Amino acid sequence: MSEPVLRVSVRCFASVREVLGAEVLAVEVAAGTTVEGLRQLLGKREPRLLRLPLAFAVNRDYARAETVLAEGDEIAFIPPISGGSGSAELYRFELCQGPIDPRRLEAECRTDADGAVVTFSGTTRNHNDGAAVVSLAYEAYPEMAQKVMCTLFEAALKRFPITRARVVHRLGEVPVGEACVVVTVASPHRGPAFDACRFLMDRIKNEVPIWKREQLRDGEQVRWVGDLPRPSTD
Repeated sequence: MSEPVLRVSVRCFASVREVLGAEVLAVEVAAGTTVEGLRQLLGKREPRLLRLPLAFAVNRDYARAETVLAEGDEIAFIPPISGGSGSAELYRFELCQGPIDPRRLEAECRTDADGAVVTFSGTTRNHNDGAAVVSLAYEAYPEMAQKVMCTLFEAALKRFPITRARVVHRLGEVPVGEACVVVTVASPHRGPAFDACRFLMDRIKNEVPIWKREQLRDGEQVRWVGDLPRPSTD
């Protein structure tokens, strides 16, 4: 009697996509297979996958390697990252192509009750780790990025007395000097506005599945940069 078979899909991003050669893979696995078991299975096809530092998500939530898979699960192997209903007016997260307009975000966030509007713009610089950088290129896992950002916004609203918040992250190529990400927060007082803006930016860098690739000047070399995500437990 043959063992039950599960059908799952694997989303591939950044260096994982380059290694496996696809954006989405349909895979059949035996019942009881874990996320790590799936990684080992795909690693037999392409051993380079086993050498990549990876975090994992199942159905757009971060998951452990020992998580057991179920029929129809969507799994993402997440390489190092760069960085609700009724709440649309309180916060919004956008992924965009092309330049970001911070003034638009400030206008959306500010109310007459606010004494502070704080905006942080993360821009492409011309160097990193001793190498000359020509540009950065970003890609994302959009559905999971939206889900994680909603959690971060809700955490910020509980922790800080803020009025509204907006985050926009650019995808695709971002030349030196242009904004990759803009975070805008409004509050009646400057302290919470500064604190919430930093809180959101730090958590974005640690948790949101967005990947960064550097285009270097020397020999037109490219490299993926970042760390594995570090989801907060609070």
